[in-house]
Formats: sequence, structure tokens, C-alpha cells
Amino acid sequence: MAEKPASRDSNLINRLIAAIESASAHVGVIGLGYVGLPLVRAFCAAGLKTTGFDVDQEKIRKLLAGRSYIRHLPAALLSDIIARGQFTPTADFSRLATCDALIICVPTPLTIHREPDMQYVAGTAQTIAAHLRPGQLIVLESTTYPGTTREVVLPVLAQSGLKVGNDFLLAYSPEREDPGRTDFQTADIPKVVGGYDAHSLAAAVSLYRHAVKTVVPVESCEIAEASKILENCYRCINIAMINELKMILDRMGIDVWKVIAAAKTKPFGFHAFYPGPGLGGHCIPIDPFYLSWKARQYDLTARFIELAGELNTSMPYYVISKVAEALNEVGRPIKKSRILVLGLAYKKDVDDLRESPSIVLIEQLKKRGARVNYNDPYIPSTHRQRHHDLQMKSVKLTAAALRRYDLVIIATDHSTYDWPMIVRNARKIVDTRNATAGIKGSKNKIIRA
Repeated sequence: MAEKPASRDSNLINRLIAAIESASAHVGVIGLGYVGLPLVRAFCAAGLKTTGFDVDQEKIRKLLAGRSYIRHLPAALLSDIIARGQFTPTADFSRLATCDALIICVPTPLTIHREPDMQYVAGTAQTIAAHLRPGQLIVLESTTYPGTTREVVLPVLAQSGLKVGNDFLLAYSPEREDPGRTDFQTADIPKVVGGYDAHSLAAAVSLYRHAVKTVVPVESCEIAEASKILENCYRCINIAMINELKMILDRMGIDVWKVIAAAKTKPFGFHAFYPGPGLGGHCIPIDPFYLSWKARQYDLTARFIELAGELNTSMPYYVISKVAEALNEVGRPIKKSRILVLGLAYKKDVDDLRESPSIVLIEQLKKRGARVNYNDPYIPSTHRQRHHDLQMKSVKLTAAALRRYDLVIIATDHSTYDWPMIVRNARKIVDTRNATAGIKGSKNKIIRA
């Protein structure tokens, strides 16, 4: 539950809240990735001066040079708000002290043992503590387990000697970005906000109301933290269920995609989820394990969550079994076969490859001796990630090129792909996204996975 208001410097906190309410507050966003940069756009659209902080100097250079590294954020838009002085990207963290509100949007990955890796959150809190001044609001947006704001962020900030609720305010508001969506932007997605105390909640709610149409205050940071975990557990478990159903129905000779199409005609009580080669993005493959880890601290086992996570993690290996089946039909082993993976991004029409199952597919196929290439119109080359480094470049997708491969795997169904052309020219296809449904000439070439 939220803390009772502490004795405080009324003038200091009141000035902060007044600045926020009047839209004269200076906002700092820490982490200019798929969460932070859209948030910058939303605050600038609301007229608030915003500084963006990132340790990646290359991101700062690109922004200052008028280039965008996130496909759905146009370079012209970012250049315009920089030119007008609304947005200043920087790697100089001493400028944190100039901001009235600081919003933390840094990664929260898993360790190799699937435990929360809080180094980026804790490290950012340490950096803020070094520059923290009285009269600032700190908000954590990174998705995490219930208790993080109070148990991880607050103790680090307290090392500054300043007191929460008295000298500075603290809140949590989960990010809800879904890269690639065109029907919702940051301003359209309701914003859940929980505060450390009543003053923190009031300040954070006021801040987000400038940039977001609907703000949903809740009673504590923990409720806000748990709400995001619930959202992602819901999706993780349902996707795992449909992936398992896909494998069962495939064995029975039933098309799961046709089953879903029939089931979703019911106007109530059913929400369609779709199978795939595995989960990707920052949220669904990772966040449920945060809750299962936290549950163990209370001597509980999150059995549904862990089972769903294991099943979704296993899907690339199921796809590889289908690759072996498809190649076997033409008398070839995986070893030395030429395989083209279509789509490196974790979902269609984005340039985001975080936790993409395509990466696991490529690594495992190479491990089995296959000669693998990929094509992705949005990812011309790979970059080093925390646990992967493919060091590959996207190959051109032409009819002649397709004919040179023994097998094509449809891993991501980008809208730009010409599926009839791909079906005409590919020798054999493993389709994990039902992208080739209804295309003439596909019947004897396609294995669905």
C-alpha cells in the first residue's frame, strides 16, 4: 500500500507539482529505446521541454544527425522537435539535475538462469542519486516484479541523503508500448500510475495527463507493477496454450488456423490468440519469469506461468523438427542444406529483434550444419545482443535467389513480402505464420509449423 505522506518541504513539493500542472516542468527520459523515445514524442507533443538520456553514444549521434533508429518514429518528426528546442538528446548525465521529473525506461532482461537482471535499473538509480536534488519526481517505467520501486530503486536513491516524500517524489507507471501498431500511439494507451505516497501519486498523475489521454491512478507502486505482469502473463499463457494446441491438432491432421477462425466467430467469451515460432519482444518472453521468481520468495511456485514459458521457449525447436520433416521429403538432411529464414524481427512490420525466435532458429540450424541466410526488409544487418551475435546481413529476396535454397522458413510475416512470388519460386517452405494460406500452388510445397 502507498505510504502515509511524510513531513515535507511544502514549498518545494508544491512548486514541483505547480510546474508539472502548468506544463512548465522539464522532463528527463532515461533510455531512448522502444519505450523511451515514443514517450519523448508524447511529452513534446504536449508542449513539455524534454531531455533524453542514453549511454549509447551512437543513438545520440543518430538523433542529432536527424536519423531515427526506430522504424515507426519518423526521422522528420524527431528532427523537428530537436530543431525547435523541445527535445535534447544527450549522454551527459550531469544534466539530470536540470530536470524536474525523471522517467526511467531502461531494459529489465533475464539472466541466463532466468532470474531478474536488475543491473540497468539499479545502475540508473545510482546515476540519478549522484545528481538528485530536492524537488524532483522519479518515475520507473521498466517492466519488473512487484516491489522493485520500493525494494531496489528507493534504497539507492536514499543514498543521496534525501528523503522520499519530503525532498523528492517516487512513482511507478508501467510502459505499454507495442511496436508496430498503427491504431494506438503512446498518447492513446491508458496509463496506470502508482505512487510511493499520496503526493508522489498526485505529481505523477498530473505529469502523465499532459501526454496521455487517460491516466489510471492505483493505490500503490506494487499494484501498478503487478498490473503489467498480469497483462503479460495473460498473453504468455494463452499463446502457450494455442502453441500446444497447434502441435496436438497437427498430429491429428487438423488445421489450427481454421479452428481459430471458426472459434472467434463467437461474439463473447473467446479472444483469439495465434501460434508462431516462439515469443519475441521484451515483454512476453521475459516478464512472466519475473513473477515466478518473486513467487519463490514467498514459498510459492507459479506453475502455469513457468509451464507456459517453457512451452513457448521450446517452439523454435518444434519448427526445426518441421524443417527436418520437410527436407526429408526431398531426401535431404539439415546438414549442408541451404536454408533461408524470412523475417528476423520478432513480429511483422517492425525492426525490433529483441528475443526474436528467428535468432534461436538460425543459431540452432547452424549448429546442425545448415548453411543459413536471412532476409528482413527492416533489419539490414544484425548487431551484438546480450546473449547473441549472429554477425549476418540480410540477403536480397529475388525469384532467382529463392530457387537456390533447399528450404525457406517463414518466421515473420512482414506485409511487404510477395507471398505468391515466394511460393512460386521456393522449393520447399516451412510456414510458421500461416502466411501462405490460400495461395495457389502451395499445397505440395508447404509444411505448416
